[in-house]
Amino acid sequence: MSRPAPYSKSSCGLSRLLSLLVAGTALAVPLALPGTAGAHAMDCADLAHRAMPDATFTTVETVPAGSWQPPQDQLTRIMSAPGMNVAGHPTQAANPAFCRVAITLHPSSDSHIRTEVWLPLKGWNGKLLGVGNFGWAGSLMYYGMATGVAEGYAVTSTDTGHDSSTPDGQGGRFTLGHPERMIDYAYRADHLMTVTAKTLIRSFYGRKAAHAYWIGCSLGGLEGLIEARRYPEDYDGIVAGAPPNPIVNFNAEQLWAGWMSYHNPALRVSRDKFHLLNTAVMNACASPVGRKQGFLDEPDKCTFTPEQLQCKGKNTAGCLTANEVQAASNIYRGPVDPQTHQVIFPGPAKGSEDGFAADGKPFPVALDLFRYAAFQNPDWDWTTLKWDTDIQEATRRVGPLLHVDDNLTPFFRHGGRLLMYIGWNDGHNPEQLAGYYQAVQRNAGPAGTDAVRLITIPGMGHCYGGAACDTFSKLGAIDNWVSHGQAPEQIIAARVDNGQVVRTRPLCAWPKVARYDGHGDMDNAGSFSCVSPN
Repeated sequence: MSRPAPYSKSSCGLSRLLSLLVAGTALAVPLALPGTAGAHAMDCADLAHRAMPDATFTTVETVPAGSWQPPQDQLTRIMSAPGMNVAGHPTQAANPAFCRVAITLHPSSDSHIRTEVWLPLKGWNGKLLGVGNFGWAGSLMYYGMATGVAEGYAVTSTDTGHDSSTPDGQGGRFTLGHPERMIDYAYRADHLMTVTAKTLIRSFYGRKAAHAYWIGCSLGGLEGLIEARRYPEDYDGIVAGAPPNPIVNFNAEQLWAGWMSYHNPALRVSRDKFHLLNTAVMNACASPVGRKQGFLDEPDKCTFTPEQLQCKGKNTAGCLTANEVQAASNIYRGPVDPQTHQVIFPGPAKGSEDGFAADGKPFPVALDLFRYAAFQNPDWDWTTLKWDTDIQEATRRVGPLLHVDDNLTPFFRHGGRLLMYIGWNDGHNPEQLAGYYQAVQRNAGPAGTDAVRLITIPGMGHCYGGAACDTFSKLGAIDNWVSHGQAPEQIIAARVDNGQVVRTRPLCAWPKVARYDGHGDMDNAGSFSCVSPN
């Protein structure tokens, strides 16, 4: 299925993506406490002499205001990532002066975890921000760090223990024969990064951070859930966008359409036919607002089926053949375990058909999980995938490292708050994440009632993009919740084109949805209310 990779970015401006994932550049709400005094308990250069176990300082320097530039190689790698189509160069707000600490962590003899911690020299808001990764990681998220430090946060990021600029560090190759590096990638790097950042903050400012927040999407969203489950006291607030969990099942679903059409070429469907299906779905199920703005408001309520487009006679451009109907139905459903007859992971939601592809080809990022991380065999033949035993074996091998169950109660008892979000046009069906959200709440009981929220965003693709209002302040939302007890029941979001807000819309805490009042400006959030869908 040719849609954004479980960890990659869909086509849009790079800087906008990274700012959206952290702060959201439009409609920002007050984020920070009043700035602290400029005096520090320790000078920046002195941090290089701070004793740290299993760590080597590589750079300790003061970065003057407005002078920071990201490494060019990181920009090149991100721009060439699958699914990216970046026009021009990223822009960012001028950085405040900060102390930059680059440190390499080596908790095992095979570990080489590059980490950085940025400490504002003035105006620190007393809080820490951890920035999540994308894809198979392999680089620090400098642009997200720049957004956070500009908001007054001490920020930190890690490459999770491998370098994606090297051949062996690209994709999942780094896991071949390196179990310790797999552990670093799965959870150890993020935890040690967080511990290191907190230690340096206390040394530099003479006091600990009042709160610590994690923000990430895709892999970064999964990293946030892993942090909440394994290290419930690391963070006070976690924003987890589109977390691919359980990742074996999710990546299996991403191989499904290619596997299906490889084994039965009659089930291959052209993009024109999928676009035809998308048009029919929109005409049948979109509200007046959705038709105008280009997305389904409530995809889970859409009852249109591919059978309604089936050709009555000869195959034409305006109908689907029986095989095309079967292929589309199979993609919506997702792969099935032939032993249990249970869906392994549901397919994408209605309204996202323009992202479908049944072309007999594997989805590369998903393929890497199986051939490298799970089966440790770069020559593993994806066309031989067995939907019962291979999924079970992959789960046995990598599930203990990367899968997150629904018991997040220790995180909530610590006082932690979890905000999850996902787009309805993401290849990851929000109904699956809603099921996980409900399971987390049930497991936590009263402790989870006011501690977890889910936002589903009509028209948004993987982490951002699409026709949606996808720009909102994630830092503002999680900080208001943790610091002031204001759970995000409704968040005003914007669609931003060429730096200008072109429309706004409320994002509602699931299961509520934003309903138009029928007479106001469709492009104004004030014309909508969050209501129960039934």
